[in-house]
Amino acid sequence: MTRTILIINSKGGSGKTTIATNIASYFSNEGKSVALIDLDPQQSSADWVKARSSAKKPIGIYNALNYGKIKRNTDVKVFDAPAGIAGKDLTKVLTLAQSVIVPVLPSPIDMKAASKFIEALKKHPRIVNKKAKIALVANKGRDFTNIYWELDDFLSKQKIPFLTMIRDSQNYIKAASRGVGIFEMGPAMTDIDRELWEPVIKWLKSKRSMP
Repeated sequence: MTRTILIINSKGGSGKTTIATNIASYFSNEGKSVALIDLDPQQSSADWVKARSSAKKPIGIYNALNYGKIKRNTDVKVFDAPAGIAGKDLTKVLTLAQSVIVPVLPSPIDMKAASKFIEALKKHPRIVNKKAKIALVANKGRDFTNIYWELDDFLSKQKIPFLTMIRDSQNYIKAASRGVGIFEMGPAMTDIDRELWEPVIKWLKSKRSMP
């Protein structure tokens, strides 16, 4: 069975592409056949794949127009959703996924927007009927800042899994420019980042993330 993972937040700039590309590269390096589906008009995931060296494990890139061309034997599909999604469009993308990850930035505006979006997700029939599972990720966090602890507290109170804090690091800028993921970069340079990613990978590989 194909594993399907959706990265989504109604607010733009939440770091969906960072999460999506790193998940795609992780599973690709695990020997899985991976399709990265970029549904965002900005096509940031597509740009990331274009920057990827042919020496790296291949990752197929698709969009809403050529989604039907994905090979049937694909092991993992990772969807990078557009911002501002709601209503029928939200239902449409939710039907594509078994696991849903919502990245949230440490800012009052982002937390307020995320609060409304998370509530909408929790009330959605697909989530209520456990056809898909949700988890939260704090993105671009900086330890020991007041806003980080506010975000930590906010996400911890949502009554759905809060997996980890992805730190604000230059490693992600370097990874994006080269079309690679954290797990494809030097271990010494990315040791902290790899450790922070472990709860995400563990959740995705567990039954808790599956309907």
